[in-house]
Amino acid sequence: MPSTSSSTSAAAAAADTLHPTTSPELRLPGRRLPLWLSGSSLLVSLLALLPLAFIIAISIQTGWETVVRLVFRPRVGELLFNTSLLVVLTLPLCVALGIAMAWLTERSNLPARRIWSALAIAPLAVPAFVHSYAWISLLPAFNGLAAAVLLSVIAYFPFIYLPAAAALRRMDPALEDSAAALGLAPWAVFRRVTLPQLRLAIWGGGLLVSLHLLAEYGLYAMIRFDTFTTAIFDQFQSSFNGPAANMLAGVLALCCLLLLSAEAASRGTARYARVGAGSARQAVPARLGWRWGLPSLLLCLATAALTLGVPLLTLGHWLWEGGGEAWHNAALWPALRQTLLFGAAGAVLTVLAAVPLAWLSVRAPSRLQRLQEGCNYITSALPGIVTALALVTITINFARPLYQTVLTILLAYLLMFLPRALISLRAGIAQAPAELENAARSLGCTPGRALWRVTLRLAAPGAAAGMAMVFLAISNELTATLLLAPNGTRTLATGFWAMTSEIDYIAAAPYALLMVVLSLPLTWLLHYHSKRTAGR
Repeated sequence: MPSTSSSTSAAAAAADTLHPTTSPELRLPGRRLPLWLSGSSLLVSLLALLPLAFIIAISIQTGWETVVRLVFRPRVGELLFNTSLLVVLTLPLCVALGIAMAWLTERSNLPARRIWSALAIAPLAVPAFVHSYAWISLLPAFNGLAAAVLLSVIAYFPFIYLPAAAALRRMDPALEDSAAALGLAPWAVFRRVTLPQLRLAIWGGGLLVSLHLLAEYGLYAMIRFDTFTTAIFDQFQSSFNGPAANMLAGVLALCCLLLLSAEAASRGTARYARVGAGSARQAVPARLGWRWGLPSLLLCLATAALTLGVPLLTLGHWLWEGGGEAWHNAALWPALRQTLLFGAAGAVLTVLAAVPLAWLSVRAPSRLQRLQEGCNYITSALPGIVTALALVTITINFARPLYQTVLTILLAYLLMFLPRALISLRAGIAQAPAELENAARSLGCTPGRALWRVTLRLAAPGAAAGMAMVFLAISNELTATLLLAPNGTRTLATGFWAMTSEIDYIAAAPYALLMVVLSLPLTWLLHYHSKRTAGR
């Protein structure tokens, strides 16, 4: 399951798009690109194709008649309808709330704007399945489509807010001033000038929201709303029916690829950068007045109450009910230790695997390199359960000793979260002058030593940011960990899931609180970095 913090990659991608940096290619006379760099980049990209290759191979192996029987049946149609309806209802609400909050915190004189801005991204620190836990603890009959839409909006609207706020922060207000001077009313200026410039932010954030809706398991399982992901997991857990689960995974992967294609086709060729004399300035905050000020404050208050108030109050209630005994669970602290170990090992492995791809994308871009990079982005867009099923099938049939081992779960994390590290590393390497690396190599350093001693030291902040984002995603990951982790291994996410499955909400509360506590510092760091990038 993609974690709520998977939004950190969205923010980094938005910042990378809005603040592009260029670096000269590394070209030393008579020297070729290091073979180990190009070879390791190719190996990582081939590994990233495992889930797609698995789906294709299973379809061929199953046979056309069986595929038709398993795919074209009423149950698949019901799941497709549920999932499509969820996306159609949730996405416009996320866009509306995300754009409204972004405009209020970036372009208006709303009181305490910085506080509301921080509260708008704070839901990213609360895993989506913890939102479900909080609401069903409060309202046991809370289930169905309406519940799924509400929880999806409050969990995922920050994916729209972050890129939209970044775009508004960097947008030159000269066009809006010109439109207002020509007689357009404020709402017309927003609709005809401001909103079109948010197109990339809306489409990119909307893609992230849609992919999370397709991939989410814990949130919908707890409120008993059937989607493809919940059906795949139930099929796998109840009967280990490989063909049925794999065909559902194939349909789900096809839906994700269709979303990726639609987003890429919708970008268009419009310019979003300002070119001209002088320098861009910050916009003058719009005055809301009492007519719009009070409703705006109420919107911010309601959003904070729904996204943070309910989870924190529910956690506080169950922790109060459990008292000190709730923290005496013998499995709690080993789960925290295992989460930290998985997160640290997965983050280091993923960043190391991303180094060759990031270096080549900046220093030696080519069509082959772009193709390799695209393979990783496509695979990371697939739900975690598809990647997990691929690795389960491959290890059982071809590498049985690796089934349910630490190596397999770390490989799954690598495939799922590599773009988070790649985006940050690419930005860091782009800001490291290639001339310094050239000088080191001309003085006798090997390519590997020059990369290590010069480039990676200068790119260390980007590497650290990528490592933090991967760690955050791993610490809240559920579905792949449930399927692939060694027997007896429990993380905070899987421990929380085990407790809630037994309706033991008191025992589940410490797990949930520790996940939130782990996520909060990195979420604040994301908010701080976003503001600093904009010069605020």
